[in-house]
This record gives sequence, structure tokens and C-alpha cells, in this order.
Amino acid sequence: MKKVVQTDKAPAPIGPYNQAIFAGNTLYISGQIALDPESGELKIDDLENETIQVLENLKAILLEAGLNLNHVVKTSIFISDMNNFGKINEVYSRYFRSENAPARETVEVANLPKFVNVEISAIAVKF
Repeated sequence: MKKVVQTDKAPAPIGPYNQAIFAGNTLYISGQIALDPESGELKIDDLENETIQVLENLKAILLEAGLNLNHVVKTSIFISDMNNFGKINEVYSRYFRSENAPARETVEVANLPKFVNVEISAIAVKF
């Protein structure tokens, strides 16, 4: 069974996709960028604030689905410059502690939507 998850506490999709989809007990969350869901503005003034907004958007979708960050089993991080990895990782570690952090990959890409610096998608499982 497939169920769409949608919240106004995270940015609305800007194309033909959903914020997240439940397939059974697994939640697939679309890549999130630093769009403020209230203002619709990008928060890219500095990399720390940008990464925080991305992770807060992910968290809002998880909460709408009845889950939290502890349910995340996998993340994919896309960054525009691998030199930013350390700063992004420092913020990420505030949300995911080493002892129960999800599996992940971090990939440098040529461009991201709206030319942001970081995009993160996630997979979570309802236990």
C-alpha cells in the first residue's frame, strides 16, 4: 500500500512529486533543500543555517508521518562543494548521534535545485 505524506510545515513540492511516500512501513522522503515553508524564501545566507533548515524540513515531514529522526535508516546528502562537507557534517551530527546514526552517502554534484549548497533525502522505517 502506498500513502502520500504532506505537511505545510515543510516546503511544498515544486514539481510532480510528493514530500514523502509511505510504502508499507517504509517512508521515502524526497530531497529537501533550505526553503523556509512559511515564507517560501531560501535560507542560504550561511551554510550552517542552510543545513539546519534542510534538516528541520526533513524532521517536519517525519513528524507528520508519526515518526522522528530515530526512525531514519538511510540518508543521501548532495552537496555542491565537497569542501563544505565538514561544516555540513557538524550540523548533521547535532541531529543524528553516532551511536544510532543512519547509513548514508555524501556526493558532490555540479548543481542542485535553485543552486543551493546542500540537499538531503531520507528513508525511515516505522518499527
